[in-house]
Amino acid sequence: MAAQKSRRLPPLSGVLVLVMASTGLVVVDLTIVALGLPLISADVAGGDSAESVVVTYMVAMGALTQVTGSLSDRWGRRPLFRAGIAVFTLASLAATLAQDLWWLNAARVLQGCGAAVIMVNGIPLISDRYTGEERNLAIGAWGSFATAAGLLAPTLGGVLIDTFGWRAVFAINLPLGAAAWALTAHVLPPAPPARSSAGRPDWAGSLLLMLGLGAATLLMLRPGDTPWSGQDTAALLTAGLTLPAFLALQFRVPMPTLELRMFTRPAFCGAMLAVLLSRVLTIGGSVYLVLYLSDGLGLSPTAAGLLMTPIFLAQIATGMVGSKLLSHWAPGLVIGSGYLLKGIGFAALALLATPSTPWWALLGPLLAWGAGGGIAGAPVMAVAVQVTEPERVGMVAGTVSTLASLGAGVGTAALGAIFALHSGTGSDSQAVADGTRAVLTASAALASVAVLTTLFLIHPRRVPRPDRSEAPAR
Repeated sequence: MAAQKSRRLPPLSGVLVLVMASTGLVVVDLTIVALGLPLISADVAGGDSAESVVVTYMVAMGALTQVTGSLSDRWGRRPLFRAGIAVFTLASLAATLAQDLWWLNAARVLQGCGAAVIMVNGIPLISDRYTGEERNLAIGAWGSFATAAGLLAPTLGGVLIDTFGWRAVFAINLPLGAAAWALTAHVLPPAPPARSSAGRPDWAGSLLLMLGLGAATLLMLRPGDTPWSGQDTAALLTAGLTLPAFLALQFRVPMPTLELRMFTRPAFCGAMLAVLLSRVLTIGGSVYLVLYLSDGLGLSPTAAGLLMTPIFLAQIATGMVGSKLLSHWAPGLVIGSGYLLKGIGFAALALLATPSTPWWALLGPLLAWGAGGGIAGAPVMAVAVQVTEPERVGMVAGTVSTLASLGAGVGTAALGAIFALHSGTGSDSQAVADGTRAVLTASAALASVAVLTTLFLIHPRRVPRPDRSEAPAR
């Protein structure tokens, strides 16, 4: 009976609904605001560029994820999660009422702080609520919903902006955030003191990490076609000094913000490397694929966007498949098979990337790309949680979020350098196709590296398949 029960979808508890809905708010806000930048520029920026509205949110979020994840292990999930929703909602109100760009940017910084707290507490809350196969399925459902939210964000943003103006993209968060905050009081039971709450927090390390990650995120969001500035130099020096100082400090403090000894476990390293490579491929690869669709094939922005949807739809559809496969295969085999399928998609796209390729010929490889990402995604999180002590799940979630942000930036920059090298100075369709083909070839090679490192580091002897007879938590 226990095994039979474990094959079903996870019970749709209030915790899972709350985490998915709150995460959806954060994911939507990552992209929805970009659609309103022209109107924001005209209204509160005097016609100047309003890209800082996106950058400030990303920098604040990237700087705080690791710190807030570690603090949730010490102070408990419930109070921090409620505080994150409250800060995010109040900051959305401030953004809705903004009268100038400085006001709006300050509100976006606060929004990014609240978003960081919400994101890194999602996995720990799910991990505390579920165990065994049900936990894997719940993580898969959470990941699929987050992907769906990102897919719907441009459509939702376009409707809101066209109907009500740019302020609507912030105002929509008010009733949803208030409802989520009220729901926390009913579905998140008061928790006992966290098991890692003894000792003084690593405030010095937290400050160094926030400064370093904030500066690194700012550099990665820097447009590649702008000249190097004094601000860029200051950010580079800040990241170069604070991040090594943070790492050195972590070996000396009794309660570190990041327990570096976790990286001595091969399975944990394999999971973290998979997270990093996943974002390098997904974000970096998609940037230049869109460029190929628009400038290489001559598709309109709408057509190019629609042609990208198979990636996300396939990822949503197969997100739960990866979780279910954990019942039959060891996690390393599941993750490796996902990256193998992803690599096949990249290789096929590289062969097809010419100016004369019909758009419909790309559908199969795009589906393989998305399906591979869906199969590999949830097991990575499951492995990271499985090989870590329960009192450090928040720290792990922060590490995952931090590496995902770094992977997105590194992927865009590194693959961009490959694109520029192979496309030369040309901007015609053939040059764009040549650059894109090089990017996709490199992506296929990176996917192969991910397969090999996953099979080696997350070996079945180190992380066997979950025990299906384990009783679910209630």
